[in-house]
Amino acid sequence: MNRQAQAVVLLLLGGAVLRASITDLYLRYVKEGLRPFLIAAGLLLVVAAIMTLWYELRPTRPGAPAHDDGVGHGHDGDDGSGHDHHEPRVGWLLILPVLGLLLVAPPALGSYAAEQTGTTLSAPRQSDYPPLPDGDPARVTVLDYAARALFDRGVSLGDRRVLLTGFIATGADNEPILARMVLSCCAADGRPVKLGLTGDVPAGLPNDSWVEVIGRYSDRIGRDPVNEAEIPYLEVESWRQVPAPKNQYD
Repeated sequence: MNRQAQAVVLLLLGGAVLRASITDLYLRYVKEGLRPFLIAAGLLLVVAAIMTLWYELRPTRPGAPAHDDGVGHGHDGDDGSGHDHHEPRVGWLLILPVLGLLLVAPPALGSYAAEQTGTTLSAPRQSDYPPLPDGDPARVTVLDYAARALFDRGVSLGDRRVLLTGFIATGADNEPILARMVLSCCAADGRPVKLGLTGDVPAGLPNDSWVEVIGRYSDRIGRDPVNEAEIPYLEVESWRQVPAPKNQYD
């Protein structure tokens, strides 16, 4: 791979990063707050590629010697022995992430990742939870409800109705559960938060179907078959299927 090919691959990679960052595609891979850093990185790659191409393709002044890199290699890739000098072919592997972003675009983590990984819910640093949002039902995240139900034993939930959005996965005894993936930084560290469902349980939906459920606190506690961690339950009063949200991670 010569420098011109390197620059083209770098340009494609930077363009792919910019395309993912400007659209909502990046939300499949990283947290929402990282968008400015992705845009900056994409711009830097594009500028570096353009500058490399300009340096390589600019016309040579008449009578000017070939540029030397300080070790006897000319600008045109000659190593001084009459043979062209090329960079390692492994550089072509950089095209793989480009193709992945432009052509394949893997989906966000879903039910398969949730079923293979144990529920992850860390104990809060403080024991007091803020009041639930106004409205009936109160809209809360799967993570917020699970933490209140498990560590606060539902005290901060009371008898309030809550509305949660998540995807359907398969839990213990092949029963449907409600789950949402939580990121610390990117999809590589994504971990599921799982809720058992009782009452009007969504039935007949395939895995990865997104639903809104309205329910109340249930004191029932289950166990995750993957890591034996506790899973809180929700008493479902009603539910409806909804499109996948723009940001599928909590």
